[in-house]
Amino acid sequence: MTEKKRTNDLDLNEKGLLNRAKGTAEEAKGRARNAMGGLTGDGGQQLKGMGEELKGKSQQTLGKAQQKLDDVIDRGNDD
Repeated sequence: MTEKKRTNDLDLNEKGLLNRAKGTAEEAKGRARNAMGGLTGDGGQQLKGMGEELKGKSQQTLGKAQQKLDDVIDRGNDD
């Protein structure tokens, strides 16, 4: 079974949690690449690192939004 198939089986809260975790990992990877680029004087690696950090933060924000939306939907279904 592919990862795409498995993530389609998740509810919105679980997808949000997964996106937040993946985003945190991507941001950490970007910070490390940015730092290594700074230590070695490689501006290209620093830029790649900054991009990865931004991608990670964006993915975390998406995950938070998915979880909040799931909460709103759940509250609406309780009525």
